[in-house]
Amino acid sequence: MRDNESRGLDVNINENWKKALMVGAFAGAAYLLISGRRPAGFALAGIGMAVLAAEHPQRFEEVWNQAPHYLDRGTKVVNQIGDLIDKIAEQGSKFQQMRHGGNRGEQQHDYLT
Repeated sequence: MRDNESRGLDVNINENWKKALMVGAFAGAAYLLISGRRPAGFALAGIGMAVLAAEHPQRFEEVWNQAPHYLDRGTKVVNQIGDLIDKIAEQGSKFQQMRHGGNRGEQQHDYLT
């Protein structure tokens, strides 16, 4: 009986590391893509897809068929985050200009106009 439990534990550990690799690869790919390191992000996503294809061929086929949708949506999200970062940087630049420029003798209170 103990031998069967040991085999079940080995199979469970074997499956868990594959799932962890897959999830970690996709999470890392998302982080790299969002942070602007697209080549590394795509490489890591490829690793996740390879593990998915090897372990779950049916699920891989579903993901493969939906890939254009996922890529389009991912590109939109990355672009929106980039636009938000640009707007924040622009507002920060305006704030710095108003703070250090203009009338130095007078105090300016209208920072975000």
